[in-house]
Amino acid sequence: MQLLYTIFIEVYGWILTIASLFHPKAKLWVNGRKKWEEKLGHKISSIDQVIWMHCSSLGEFEQGRPVLEALRDEYPNHTLALSFFSPSGYEVRKNYQGADYIFYLPLDSPKNMRRLVELLHPEMLILVKYEYWYNMIEALDKKKVPIYVISAIFRKQQNFFWFDGKNWFAKQLRKITHFFVQNEESKQLLQHIYIDQVTISGDTRFDRVKNLLSENFDDEKILHFKNQHHLIVVGSSWPKDEELFLNYFTQNPLPGNWRLLFAPHEVDEKSIENLQQKFPEAVRYSSYQKEETSSSILLVDTIGLLNKIYALADIVYIGGGFGAGIHNTLEAATYGKPIIIGPKYQKFQEAVDQIENKNMISIRNQKQFDKILRKLMTDSALRNQMGIISRNYISNQPLATKIILQKLREMQ
Repeated sequence: MQLLYTIFIEVYGWILTIASLFHPKAKLWVNGRKKWEEKLGHKISSIDQVIWMHCSSLGEFEQGRPVLEALRDEYPNHTLALSFFSPSGYEVRKNYQGADYIFYLPLDSPKNMRRLVELLHPEMLILVKYEYWYNMIEALDKKKVPIYVISAIFRKQQNFFWFDGKNWFAKQLRKITHFFVQNEESKQLLQHIYIDQVTISGDTRFDRVKNLLSENFDDEKILHFKNQHHLIVVGSSWPKDEELFLNYFTQNPLPGNWRLLFAPHEVDEKSIENLQQKFPEAVRYSSYQKEETSSSILLVDTIGLLNKIYALADIVYIGGGFGAGIHNTLEAATYGKPIIIGPKYQKFQEAVDQIENKNMISIRNQKQFDKILRKLMTDSALRNQMGIISRNYISNQPLATKIILQKLREMQ
């Protein structure tokens, strides 16, 4: 099975190399990995004491960030290395000051991973949530390097649990030193396949979003656009999400005391152009001038602002629920906002919890969306009630980072 997995990885690499000829994101993926050994050799010396964290993308980075920053305090003389798989993580956080070296994870071939472990010589690896690369795990296991997974969450349908854990994937998972999981269900699933090195710590994202409340938002463009109006923020949207708003406001013009802001998931030129075709009266963030007061719709065509924009919202819609699954809902919740999402949220424990708490509403179609949006726009008491529940949900979560750091101390 290891051979088949490696063949799949190699083919995947070839496909991305071909795709890089015409796809910008694939090009970043390929070019970012060029001469990785040379770059790493210049940054990490043989005498460095290295702690390594790996994240898939930007969302996982935000999940791992509280732990990484706590490790900086715990091990001030160590070198912190941070790797990403996806360009959407690396390109946004490549200048992050909390790590000493930030790099793209090389393709997960046996040769690459043996060389990576040799050059990086980490004392430990922190994997965030679910980023399992099996040749990487194998290389670390052979060198007796401990591997810890934080904010892990598991579902019965995953391949680790096929045939009651009597399969190759489960065998690889048993090489992990310790799992810090989000819930009791994940712990029980792991124990069912003979993995007992498990601690329920909750989700480290809660620790990160709690810190957002202490950060000021001073973006003059957004503040000027919002002014004294009510604001609907559509975060991490996809075309299907945006069509809900297009259909609604075609029939129900946006009231003069409301503003609408889109911060789409994809901000490449083609995606922004497609969104602007739907809302031709909208103005782009990049070209916004304070003198422009006529437009009531703003398209945020850059990244890195959304988590703070939520602070200004009166209603939040978070996208992805009509695709593979919703995006991060915790940032909006921590500011105490009523939240609307699409139907695909069941894989996200925090969304399940918030639906039950009734600070979040899931809609399945245009009719339901129209009803909920109209109700929230006209009922300030309901908005306030849902907002209070959102804020309490976040504040009542355990301090996952503290639990993880304490356990790591015990295992050293």
